[in-house]
Amino acid sequence: MLGINVKKSNGIVIIKWQLSKVEIPTSEIIDVSLDDTYGGEEKEAIRIGTPYGTTDRLVIKTKTKTYILYTTNPTSIKNKILS
Repeated sequence: MLGINVKKSNGIVIIKWQLSKVEIPTSEIIDVSLDDTYGGEEKEAIRIGTPYGTTDRLVIKTKTKTYILYTTNPTSIKNKILS
């Protein structure tokens, strides 16, 4: 599997990358935004993907955690999550 795979099913956002799988209930998501800093603003965030200089960062904030996705297609992933 190349890159990050994001699906939305039955009120849950499923993020797969390499051997990792993260499930986030959509009811827990507070905000989805782009982050133009290299490492992300939040130090305690869960980072998913490979942080190259050419990848974009998509931040998913939930009620309890923050996730930073390093991806080359942040708009497509953001639209999937918000749909």
